[in-house]
Amino acid sequence: MHQNGNGVKQGDRLLKMPGTLDRGPVEFRSHIVEQEGEVMAIATRDVVSVPRTMTIIAAVEQMTACGFRRLPVTDAGTKKLRGILTSGDVISLLGGGDTSRLVGEKHHGNLIAAVNESVRAIMTQTVVTLPDSARIREAVDTIVTKKIGGLPIVDKLGVLVGIVTERDVLRVLAAERSTLHVEDVMSQSLRVTAPDCPIATVTHDMMKYRFRRLPVVSDDVLYGIVTATDLMRYLGSREVFARMTTGNVAEVTNLPVRILIAGELTTTTPEKSINEAAREMLEKNIGALPVIEDSHLIGLVTEFDLVRAFARG
Repeated sequence: MHQNGNGVKQGDRLLKMPGTLDRGPVEFRSHIVEQEGEVMAIATRDVVSVPRTMTIIAAVEQMTACGFRRLPVTDAGTKKLRGILTSGDVISLLGGGDTSRLVGEKHHGNLIAAVNESVRAIMTQTVVTLPDSARIREAVDTIVTKKIGGLPIVDKLGVLVGIVTERDVLRVLAAERSTLHVEDVMSQSLRVTAPDCPIATVTHDMMKYRFRRLPVVSDDVLYGIVTATDLMRYLGSREVFARMTTGNVAEVTNLPVRILIAGELTTTTPEKSINEAAREMLEKNIGALPVIEDSHLIGLVTEFDLVRAFARG
């Protein structure tokens, strides 16, 4: 844990009411029912997991159907955690990272053959977890310092008992009022892409720069935003196969990224409070808001940005 100037663990005093009505530090436990007081109070307990033997395509279809960004991989009998499949792993497979060798080298570019391999071939095996005795402040500290969007929770035997995400802790943190505005916490030096940019280039950039999303800009105007979830859904919905004739991955990764962009785009403005931004993200179940000023994209504010801002008080 980090120490503040008073020698008190920062995690104990993550929430603060600023301004003229400053009530001083507020401990996390004031937000959680007394009898629990732990991370399990805000975690999802009925966790969907899959065995290592499940095929990649079946697991991705499960993630797509449930709207998950990550899927724990467990032993079928004991439910011991063995790994996790994330949207980043799927992007890597599509050409953005190391696991793309499964397609390119082992299966000579045949995506259909590759996605019928088992999940163990591409899952993240070294998983950052929390114990079921962890407090919420530990979840926040881990999310902020390690930049991880979701943490499986395990018991003393390594059995999966829950999962806590950025969104879960944001619901708790956003209950406190802040004087900060979107412009105070947003990312301004944005890497963007163009509507006609090949999907392969987008997956490569996402993996190289560890982005979960890229704004798509045309002539300085925001065209849309492509996310890791969009790319995963492309595979999980089987739309990718409808666009193939030979089965070669290049047929689909050479297509323009604009084919993945659909639906209403929700944006925000720099002067909005971070409480308003958090409320909008939570209500609309989205992970980021492009920031628009004078019809131009000037930044991007994400769940992670908000968690970090609220946590620092």
